[in-house]
Amino acid sequence: MGRAFEYRKASKLKRWGNMSRVFPKLAKAITMAAKQGVPDPDMNAPLRTAIANAKAQNLPKENIVSAIKRATAKDCANLIEINYEGKSAHGVLVFVECATDNTARTVAHIKDIFKKSKGVVVPTGSLEYMFDRKSVFEIGLVDDIDELELSMIDYGWESYEVDDDTIYITGDFKDFGNLNDGLHKLDITVQKATLQRVPNNPQDITDEAMNDLELLIDKLEENEDVQAVWTNIL
Repeated sequence: MGRAFEYRKASKLKRWGNMSRVFPKLAKAITMAAKQGVPDPDMNAPLRTAIANAKAQNLPKENIVSAIKRATAKDCANLIEINYEGKSAHGVLVFVECATDNTARTVAHIKDIFKKSKGVVVPTGSLEYMFDRKSVFEIGLVDDIDELELSMIDYGWESYEVDDDTIYITGDFKDFGNLNDGLHKLDITVQKATLQRVPNNPQDITDEAMNDLELLIDKLEENEDVQAVWTNIL
């Protein structure tokens, strides 16, 4: 699959292993989805996806229920989705997706993290064109991947990768709903579904730069307002 795929896989496994960091973010995603629509997953597709993703990462059922209830509470904070863009000390592009109830606090923390890592935050929109937004679905292995691909072309299937017992299906971000519907019609269980930012010109860096980048990402992901971090290393 190449270095980029292996980096993504290793980083994902590493970060998923830190449940104290991941669980609150999963719960926040559920609360946001429930608050934006109705607190019923049968009538709220984004909420269904958020719950499915949380279950895939072993978020306990009671946490899921609490996150949905939180959305209907009178004192529930209004969360705003906001993005920040920056460059690492070695010039790697970094896109940070946040959900916050206090943008002043969040931007101060993000700028401080970049500064201490010898990186810099750049004006919003500077890096947007360097990434393609993609829908990524993870499913288990199937008997005939070619037949599945043929069946899913009209739903927005663009490409796929296979790693161990998982198939990663990629399509345009606008086709997220179509891909989800297509897999559902074929009775394919979706293990995880996300909107990702994929670099359109991936960069190769040294091992030293990779280590520094990992430290920057770790610091960013420790922040409670950060939901996801993307780089042009993949």
